[in-house]
Amino acid sequence: MTDSFLYTTSTAEISRPLIEQLTVEYRNRYGNYFGEDSSAEMNRYPPERFADPDGAFVLLLRDGKPIAGGAFMRYDDTTAEFKRMWTDIDHRRQGLAQRVLAELESRAAAKGYSRVYLTTGFRQPEAAKLYLKSGYTALFDVAADPETIQILPFEKVLAPAGVHPGSRNDHLSAPAA
Repeated sequence: MTDSFLYTTSTAEISRPLIEQLTVEYRNRYGNYFGEDSSAEMNRYPPERFADPDGAFVLLLRDGKPIAGGAFMRYDDTTAEFKRMWTDIDHRRQGLAQRVLAELESRAAAKGYSRVYLTTGFRQPEAAKLYLKSGYTALFDVAADPETIQILPFEKVLAPAGVHPGSRNDHLSAPAA
């Protein structure tokens, strides 16, 4: 079993499982709750938004088949907005979303972003838990009923590219006297 990341586009044939399953997921969880068909969210942004130079679209492949993925686009000059987080229904509960999230954070930092902004819906409690567990700050009252908020925003400050949070910078320390 070999896992690898592939940077591609949302229109590539290999991306089809992500796009199709995520659309079905939105439909099953929200239907027309927000006053539009669930496919509207998947078509809200043109594919170019998730491409170089400002964005990225990544798939986690296992033995060449997509099992998880995500994307980001420019939110503002210093902020990437993460979108399209997905894990294949047959591969959930394996920590794959955490791996994709970390990969996206690394790529966003490498592109010069210093902050991530993202949202999830109130009917996706597992996503909200993932973001909180991964060091994201909720930009809403976490004690409130999520349905009263509906769209749950989060943010995270990114470490500069090449700097790992919690690592020591021994080479910057003054020598002992």
